[in-house]
Amino acid sequence: MPTTLGELSALVGGDLVGPADLVIEGAAPLGEAGPRQITLIDRPERLSKVSASEIAAAVVPRKVEAAPFPIIRVEDVHRAFSLIVRFFRPPRENERKGIHPQAIVSPTARLGPDVEVHPFAFIGDDVEIGEGSTIHSGVRILPGCKIGRQVTIFPNAVLYENTIVGDRCIIHAGAVLGAYGFGYCCEDGRHVLSSQYGNVVLGDDVEIGANTTIDRGTYGSTTIGEGTKIDNLVMIGHNCRIGRHNLICAQVGIAGSTTTGDYVVMAGQVGVRDHVHIGEGAVLGAMAGVINDVPPHARFVGIPATPEREQMLKQAAFAKLPEMRRQLKEIQETLRQLVARLDQSKEAA
Repeated sequence: MPTTLGELSALVGGDLVGPADLVIEGAAPLGEAGPRQITLIDRPERLSKVSASEIAAAVVPRKVEAAPFPIIRVEDVHRAFSLIVRFFRPPRENERKGIHPQAIVSPTARLGPDVEVHPFAFIGDDVEIGEGSTIHSGVRILPGCKIGRQVTIFPNAVLYENTIVGDRCIIHAGAVLGAYGFGYCCEDGRHVLSSQYGNVVLGDDVEIGANTTIDRGTYGSTTIGEGTKIDNLVMIGHNCRIGRHNLICAQVGIAGSTTTGDYVVMAGQVGVRDHVHIGEGAVLGAMAGVINDVPPHARFVGIPATPEREQMLKQAAFAKLPEMRRQLKEIQETLRQLVARLDQSKEAA
């Protein structure tokens, strides 16, 4: 629904530079916004790349004083633009309907007030689900699980028995928590599954991405600390203990019994071997292969992962190899000529 630039400025508490009665018909990211839409420009250096004919207006950082188009100056560009997008595209409000008759809920399960269970979900014996939680279609919650308050579990996620989920967690579609760990003993020439008596425990405010898997502990718990956010397609092995407020990006693989401190960041496709510790605040660059402990607040990249500066020096040296090869061939040729002359001098003598 159309509105005016002045109304949007009031909505986000910004400083308006431009006509308050300018009609705005929508909001879109930079590069997608049209001449009747507002966009966001989060870095001042991008202003020069946008013409007034491309967009109607922009949300910009407060330090921007002027632009060739109307602007709303704010402290937090992304927060303000989120409010504007929400205004034009409000989230769908679904009426909560409680437990659907086509859901399967064990008579021994205990569900708190305002829990919603969608059709074809399965909730096993002795499961506990806290107030205000939502269980989508196709979810399987096996016996003995404990789900906190205001938790959302999206379609087709599976929680094996005795999984514990803290308050306000989000578990996306297809995630699997508590599958058997990849541990075997060799007996009489055959691989025999090791003990699988543990579980998975998520702290409060954890988010698990789509199709991520977290294996149960062997005897104890595989734990994910409070506030940690895990992307799609991540694999976390048995007995791992992930700290608080970690950020783990897509396709990371963490082998069993690895531990991390708080506020660790792992970029996409990082691989971590078993039984190592990643220190508090450490950052692992994309595709890093970690084979040893990483100190707190370190930045490691490469395969095998080493400190960022060390890896940059290696890459700089590697880039010089073609030139070094050419120089080596020149040295070899010069040496060959010197040896030939020396031999000629000996023969002449």
